[in-house]
Amino acid sequence: MAGYLEALALVERLHRLLLDVIKDEFERVGVLEINAVQALLLFNIGDNEVTAGELKSRGYYQGSNVSYNLKKLVEMGYMHHQRCEIDRRSVRVRLTPRGREIRDIVDALFSRHAEGLQEKGVIDAGGIEDITGALRRVERYWTDQIRYIY
Repeated sequence: MAGYLEALALVERLHRLLLDVIKDEFERVGVLEINAVQALLLFNIGDNEVTAGELKSRGYYQGSNVSYNLKKLVEMGYMHHQRCEIDRRSVRVRLTPRGREIRDIVDALFSRHAEGLQEKGVIDAGGIEDITGALRRVERYWTDQIRYIY
């Protein structure tokens, strides 16, 4: 039990730390109007055209968080939005050139980190694969708990 609780706390701390790292990068490059959650949202959308529902179903974001941040990103000119032709209630979003610039900053940051982790001997590609595999198994377990507990 103690090891499980420590792992849970570490996952939570790592997520918050990731947001701080992204925030610091944007402060360093002088982009102050966008927050780390919004930058990560732009990064995860990438070159795709998606709905808020698709982002939620992929497990990236909670509902109100997605809607609020998508609205702000559209208002700030980082995303285009367009009503879906088939389901008029649904809105599809994609990055503007300005949004792609933000995505590229996050991509460069993550690339530097991936290289730095290996160069400094923190963790190699095999170690990353092991961690990713273990986290996917935990994700499946938790997902099964949600789906089948009731």
